[in-house]
Amino acid sequence: MVLCVTNPGRYIALEGAEGCGKSTHAARLAAALDAVLTRETGGTHIGNEIRTLLHDPANTHLADKAEALLIAADRAQHFQELVGPALALGRHIVSDRSAYSSLAYQGYGRGLELDEVREISNWATGGVWPELVILIDVRVEVLAERMSNRDLDRFEQADAAFHARVRAGFTAMAAADPRHWVVVDGTRTKDEVAHDVRSATLDRLGI
Repeated sequence: MVLCVTNPGRYIALEGAEGCGKSTHAARLAAALDAVLTRETGGTHIGNEIRTLLHDPANTHLADKAEALLIAADRAQHFQELVGPALALGRHIVSDRSAYSSLAYQGYGRGLELDEVREISNWATGGVWPELVILIDVRVEVLAERMSNRDLDRFEQADAAFHARVRAGFTAMAAADPRHWVVVDGTRTKDEVAHDVRSATLDRLGI
């Protein structure tokens, strides 16, 4: 399922549940590597339009399959416009989320068929998946505490059971594929987490 890119550009994704700190650490890793920093959803102008629709709490009746297809559309645009060209030029990519988030959120979280979610994600990316996935893992109760003082989007407003399924999905994928996944304890200090993320990248990819 994972396609290793043969040119010098390496594709790294940071994954995790809402509030785990992956956005912060994706930015720190990208700066350390002089890499292209991007995100899913919203890594392009069109993607930002899709992201606004997906994250708007007012959209309470969005069907789970429609959600999955919108995210796949964002991903297809993202790879066509940004990820593919950057890798072709030999640039490293650090992405805040990847196709694995679809498996965690729409598969494990929403209950859609994992094989179907994987198939549309694979089609959207042209078969290119991250070479390294760093999962910043934080217990659900800690995540809830972190998010208690901020305005929540449509995904963040989901119930505790949904977030527990998402976290379980991420940990299951990491356990099933230790060659490509590294799990980092996200409850440590920001500097300690950043050190672990950077060390994992150096150890696994030599960069």
